[in-house]
Order: sequence, then C-alpha cells, then structure tokens
Amino acid sequence: MHNKNSSLRPYSNNSIPNDWKVKKGKEISEKITKGSSPKWQGFNYQDNGILFITSENVRDGYLDVSNPKYLPDLFNIKLKNSTLKKGDILINIVGASIGRSCIYDIDNSANINQAVCLFRVNNNYSREFISYFLQLPQSVDNLLNTQSDSARPNLTLEDIRNFNFFLPPLSEQHAIAKALSVMDTAINNHSQLIAQKELRKKWLMQNLLTGKKRLKGFSGEWKKEGAGNVFKSVSKKGNAEEELLSATQVRGIIPRTMLEGRVTMPSGNYSSFKLVEKGDFVISLRSFQGGLEYSYYKGLVSPAYTVLKPRKQINEEFYKHYFKSYDFIGHLAIAVIGIRDGKQISYDDFCTVKIPYPEVEEQTVIATVLQAADKEIALLKAKTEKLREQKKGMMQVLLTGKKRLKND
Repeated sequence: MHNKNSSLRPYSNNSIPNDWKVKKGKEISEKITKGSSPKWQGFNYQDNGILFITSENVRDGYLDVSNPKYLPDLFNIKLKNSTLKKGDILINIVGASIGRSCIYDIDNSANINQAVCLFRVNNNYSREFISYFLQLPQSVDNLLNTQSDSARPNLTLEDIRNFNFFLPPLSEQHAIAKALSVMDTAINNHSQLIAQKELRKKWLMQNLLTGKKRLKGFSGEWKKEGAGNVFKSVSKKGNAEEELLSATQVRGIIPRTMLEGRVTMPSGNYSSFKLVEKGDFVISLRSFQGGLEYSYYKGLVSPAYTVLKPRKQINEEFYKHYFKSYDFIGHLAIAVIGIRDGKQISYDDFCTVKIPYPEVEEQTVIATVLQAADKEIALLKAKTEKLREQKKGMMQVLLTGKKRLKND
C-alpha cells in the first residue's frame, strides 16, 4: 500500500483521485429490481423449496441464513423477476436496517421480498469492490440522503439507479477487493473458532458443574444441598453514599455508569436500597438466564432485589458458572412457574432448589478450568474486534483513494 502522487479532485462532498470515475448505479448494473411477498392468506413457509430472503437476512457485509425460510416451488415462477444469482448485491431499502448490504454468496437461486433490492453488477466492474463500497459509512449516509421524504424510511429503485459510485480502474478494484477479502477471511476464521470454544465451554459446564465428568484426583458422590442451606438472604441498608449498581445478564452486577445508552437514575434518597459487596449474588427480577447474577463490585441495588451471601465456605466462581448452567435453570424453572415470562424469583422459591455442593477444593479446580475457557474466548473476541477495526481503517483509505495499492 502506498500514497500515489496523482492529485485528488473534488466531487460533491468528496475528494477522489483524478483517475477514478464517477458512475451511477444504472451505469454499472445489468439489473436493479426488488422482490415481493406471496399473498399471505393461507400461506405458510416450507421446510424446503425456494430460499426466501428478507431484510432480516441482509446483515452488515454478510448474508445470515441461520434460520432459513423457503417458498413452495410454484412461487419461483411468480417471483422470477427477482430471482437471485450468486454474486448479486442485496440492499435493504425499507425499515430500520435501511442501507444495509451484502453479497448473495450461495450457489442455489433464491427470491427476495419487497424490502430488499437486487443490484446485479455488470461484468465491467468488480461486484466485490461495489459491495465493499456500499458498506462504507459515508456511502450509507449518501445513499440515505437520497431517500424520499416518508414517515417510514425507504429507498426507491430510482434512488439506487442514480446513486454515485466512485470507481478506480478495474485492476485496482480487484486488488482492493482481494485485500479486504483477506481481512474478512481472518475475521470469519476467528468467529468460527469463538463458536467452537463457546460450544466446548457449554460442554464443560454441563459435565463439570453436575459431576457427570470428574477432573483428575477427585471421586466420590457429590452432596446435594437445599440452596437455602448454602446461601442466606441479607438486607443491609443505610449506605446511601455507595454507587448504584444494575443487574445485567452478560456482565453480572455492574455500576450503572458502565451501562450503555441512556440510563434512568431513581429519584429520592437511597436509604432503602440494599448493599451489595464483592462476591455477593443478587436475585434479579427479570432474568431469562436463571435470575442470579454475581457482583465484582460494592454498591446499592433496588430494595426489590434479594442479596445472597454464602452460609458455608464456597468458591464463588464455581457458583457463578453454576447459576448460568442448564442444570440450575431447569431446576429453578420448575420451582418458579413463569420465570421466562419475567416473573419474580423469591428467596423462598430459590431455597427449594437442590444444588450441588462438592468439596471446596473441587469447586476451585472446576472454576479454574471454566475461567481459563472464558479467558480464551475473551482473547479471541478481542483479536476479532481488532481485526474488524483494522478492516474498517483499510476500507476508509482504500475505497476512497486516500491510499493506493501498487499495481503488480
């Protein structure tokens, strides 16, 4: 990669190299159309047939068909004008995901609904380059600026046809697309590895936290205790000077200042709020993952929450993982009918659940194994995020001509 001495020329709100061309969507495509949906009266999706793509499937730069929908074969004739070919670009033109785009990279044909635009690039241009160009934040902004004034966000086919693409020579288009695809491959490889590690961790939790598999050096039957024999409910009040905490399903109990987005702070004094200390567990009201969260922080939670401290010696990390396990959630769901509808989990309900109580030494070793798995996953996620940021940086300089690739 290097800076080329060719000067930039201004175009609209952009600056592009002198040897780049500006082409409208209709000049670089052989087809621009949108799909339609079947008449819904009496219609049901099928388990097989013609793959049906909606705006939900079109993600930022990739196609998500993890939950595929299929149409009966007869609809292929009715919707043949919008039948996809491998390599077509898909652009969401309606709704909250408007402007999102990706390449259709599946060998088999498919149809699209009316919320998706089919953009078929002709052979004089690199469809991969065009797809990456559409993913640039400024490209999305420019595209959305063309939309008609409507209460519901929407783009017309005419908006797509008249949208301006900034294009380097074809050889450079291919070179840029190749460089970015290398980054995509690295990101996808990391994502697949993360998925494998997360599956392995689930297997470890299901087996180690229930005693189905024992680590070397441990044997004998595990004790089963009523949860109330292991944990007691505590209610310390009058600590209004402490910071406010919130219960989250992914990060446990954290300070409210760490929450993303707008956070509503309760009014009045906090004298009735309960004190949580590091190592405590909190029964929150509306969790879909068991309702018990671990706290690494000291602070205050709503008086409606139940704060738990151990009655016996335990390894907190062991129970932090156990309270997220299928085994515990399954037993708690029996004790609390409607938990997944957001019903409150009382301490009395919690006490009826039988939980494992292996020797503390074994708890500690199991917790160490699961912590190592968590750390491995966290490192992979951090590397993946770093790759994504690197790709974004490459897109900004390569797709705008700020840096040029050397010609081979």
